[in-house]
Amino acid sequence: MYKVIEVKQSIFEDNNKDADLLRQECKEKGVFLLNIMSSPGSGKTTTLSRTIETIKDEVNIGVMEADIDSDVDAHTISQYGVRTIQLHTGGMCHLDADMTRQGLHELGMENLDLAVLENVGNLVCPAEFDTGSSLNIAILSVPEGDDKPLKYPLMFEVCDVVLINKVDVLPYFDFDIEKCKENIHYRNKNAKVFEICAKSGEGVKPWCDYLLTRIREWKE
Repeated sequence: MYKVIEVKQSIFEDNNKDADLLRQECKEKGVFLLNIMSSPGSGKTTTLSRTIETIKDEVNIGVMEADIDSDVDAHTISQYGVRTIQLHTGGMCHLDADMTRQGLHELGMENLDLAVLENVGNLVCPAEFDTGSSLNIAILSVPEGDDKPLKYPLMFEVCDVVLINKVDVLPYFDFDIEKCKENIHYRNKNAKVFEICAKSGEGVKPWCDYLLTRIREWKE
């Protein structure tokens, strides 16, 4: 079971300051906040499902599914036995730090190691607002094209990790994976890049090992 929460846009003008306060609150409570961003159809929910399957015995996980409307993704994720809520943004195409805080408090931060925010699906608005996350990741799927980091620069500039998803269909698309990595690192030289197929699980373990390492470091 899961609750559906209506979150409201923050009244704070200085979202970055509010995000820093939320990061500190998460740090004090030992909660690592992962912010997942991507365009619709890139495989966010499938990637999250595979990630949960891989690490749920290692860490206690809670998930916030953000959408303008519907509870489809929360229903999917709740079946994996993790604490789940659905956030409705009231038409907003992003979450800011205060909206994320509202979600975290409804989710409950007690006995939680990893809180996951599956952000609203697009490559523009979510990148503009610091949610207070410990780690930002972007998912870029092969059918979207290898030039997306050039077309949507901010998304790839703010992300610590990029997961190139749906590598199983590489033979069927005009997608140069090395060129894509070059484009990602042109925007963000420090970004970690993992090649995965969330549907089959290919490449998911190295990504999960990296995530677990980051969570452990956060808690030290």
